[in-house]
Amino acid sequence: MTEQIKDKVDLNKVTHSVRAAQAVLQYGVGAMVDFPDQTLVTAAPEYWSETKRIYDDRFAKALSVDYFAMPTNISYARFPEWYFCPKCRKFQPIAKWVSEHKKQAKARVLETDEHMVKHMQCLDCHQDLVVARILTVCEHGHINDFPWVKWVHRQSKKPICATPFLKFKTGASGTEGLEGLSISCSCGASATLRGAFDKDRFEKLDKESDSNDFCCEGGHPHKHIREKCACYPRTVQRGSSSVYFPVIYSSLVIPPYADKLNARIEKSKAFADCMTIIEDEEPGERIDTIKKRLTKWTEKIASETGAVKSDIERILSSKWLEDGDSEIDVTSVKYRAEEYEALGGEISAASGSLGDFSREEMPNDEYNLPHVKSVSLIDKVRVVNALIGFSRIKPVMGKEDAGFVHIKEPNTQWYPAYEVRGEGVFIKFKQNDIDEWISNNASVIERSERISDNYAISFIGQNYPRIITPKFIMLHTLSHLLIKQLSFECGYSIASLSERIYCAEDSDGKQMAGIFIYTASGDSEGTLGGLVRQGRPDAFPRIFRKAITGAKTCSNNPVCILSHGQGRESLNLAACHACALLPETCCEERNGFLDRGLIVGTFEDKDMGFYSELL
Repeated sequence: MTEQIKDKVDLNKVTHSVRAAQAVLQYGVGAMVDFPDQTLVTAAPEYWSETKRIYDDRFAKALSVDYFAMPTNISYARFPEWYFCPKCRKFQPIAKWVSEHKKQAKARVLETDEHMVKHMQCLDCHQDLVVARILTVCEHGHINDFPWVKWVHRQSKKPICATPFLKFKTGASGTEGLEGLSISCSCGASATLRGAFDKDRFEKLDKESDSNDFCCEGGHPHKHIREKCACYPRTVQRGSSSVYFPVIYSSLVIPPYADKLNARIEKSKAFADCMTIIEDEEPGERIDTIKKRLTKWTEKIASETGAVKSDIERILSSKWLEDGDSEIDVTSVKYRAEEYEALGGEISAASGSLGDFSREEMPNDEYNLPHVKSVSLIDKVRVVNALIGFSRIKPVMGKEDAGFVHIKEPNTQWYPAYEVRGEGVFIKFKQNDIDEWISNNASVIERSERISDNYAISFIGQNYPRIITPKFIMLHTLSHLLIKQLSFECGYSIASLSERIYCAEDSDGKQMAGIFIYTASGDSEGTLGGLVRQGRPDAFPRIFRKAITGAKTCSNNPVCILSHGQGRESLNLAACHACALLPETCCEERNGFLDRGLIVGTFEDKDMGFYSELL
C-alpha cells in the first residue's frame, strides 16, 4: 500500500468514474467502490489531487473549517488486497501478484502498466483476477482483509509455514454455502469457511490457543495506516451495508451568506489568492495577517469584481474576523432556527442582492388552508452536503460517538462536499392550533408516547435519548404525504424531493412548526420551477387536500391503521410502504416516527386527526 502512495497511477476515467454526489455519499472516504476490473477504497481527502472549492460561511464556521471541496479527481487505494485466479485458483495478496508481474511481464507491458493497474490478470492463465468476497470490520471503524493464512492453518491445527501458498476453491454445487468454499496451503493445511461469520468466532479461536492472533489489525486503508486495536473484528461480505455508514451534514445557504456579491467575491481570483495566503499562515498569526492586509485585499477584489469597496470589506470581515459558533451540531435547534427564520421571511436581504436564495411570500388568505399560518415559495436555494466521517458495523450520529472515524487530519481545513441548487415550498403552521389539538386529544398523546417508548428501547434510542412529540410526528407524517402527492403533480420523481422538518418549543430556544419540501436535482443553474409552480394558490390547496384525503385509506388496511408498531424498530404506527413511507434519500429520519392516525384519525377515534375536518 505504501508503494501505491509513492507511485500514483492514473486510472481510466471512463471505467473508474463516480458522480460527485456518490463520492460524498455511498462512495465517500473509507468506502469501497466496485469498479469493473477491481475494487478500490476511496482515499482520504489529503490524497485528492483536484477539487473545486465550495463556500458556505455559516456551515464552515459551525464545522471549524475554512471551506468545502467537491471532488474532481479522486485518489483511491487498493483494498481488499487478496485476489485469486478463477482458473488455477492461486490466491495471494495484490503485492505478490504485482511482484510476479514485474518479474515476468514483457518490457513494453511494464512501461505502461508497471503496477498491474490496467490489466489485473494471472500471468500463467491470462484470466482476470477476482477480489476476495469477505473481509473483517471492527466497531472502531477499522477494516482489514480476512486473515486467510491464519485461518487455514489454525483450522487445520498446523503452524503457519514459512512460505504460505494458498489456493481458493469453490464446490461443484452452488448450494453448499460456506462449506463449499475452501482454502488450501501448499504445506497441506486446508479449511472451509464454515463458522467464519459466527459471532465471536475469532475471540473463541484465540481463547482455545491462549493467543491474540485474531485481534483486529487496526487497518485504515483510506489513510494507509494501521492502529493498535484490542477488539475482535467481525467477518462480513464485501458488499454488506454494515461495512460503511457515512455521516453526512447538510445545510441551506441563507441570507446574508447567499448574497449575490458574496458569490462574486468567492469566485474571483483575488479571493482565491487571499485564501491561499491565509491557509499558509500559522493559526495563531492568521488574524493579524488579515487585519494588516484587509485594505489591500479589498482593493484587489474590488478591482476585479467592480463592486463597492465598503461592501467587500464588510463581507470579508464577516468571513475572516467574526467568530462563528464553532463545533455546534448542525442539526441542533439553534442552527435550524436560522434557516427557519430565513425561509419564513424573518431574515431578509436587500432587494436585488440575492444570489443563491430567493423567497416569495404568498398571501395566506388565498390558500384557505386550516392551521396553516403562511406559505413561502423558495424560487432558489443552494444546499451543501458535507461528509465529515463514517462508521462501520453500526451507524453513528456525530463526532463524539464511539466508532466514529474522522475522514480528514486535524490540520486539513476542508471537508469533501457537493452542492446542489433547487427550489422548494415552505409551510409554516399555527402553533396555537397545534397546542389546542394536543391538549384536547388524550389519544394523540397516547399514540405519540407509544412511538417514543419504542424509540427509547431501540438501539439508536438507547444511545441518543430523545422525546418524540405529537407535534413532530404530525409534521413529519404530513411532510411525507405532501411529498407523495407533489411528485404526481410537479413532474419530479419522489426520490428527487427532500424534506426538512422544523419542530421545536420555546424551551429548546426557538418555537418552530414548519415543513420545507424542496428539490435539489437540478444543474448548476437550478431547477425549472415545477415545484414552486405547484405551491401557488391556484394549485397548492388542491394538492394539500388530496394528500390528506388520500391518507385516509391504505391498501394494507386494516392491518396498517391498527398497527401498534411497524417499520424499523417499530418506530411507526399507521405508516407503511403503501401509504406514508418514502425513499430514504427523501427522509431526514430514515422513515421513522410516522403515523397517519395523527393526520386523519383512526377507526376507533376518527376525530383525533389534526386534519380530520378535511375528510
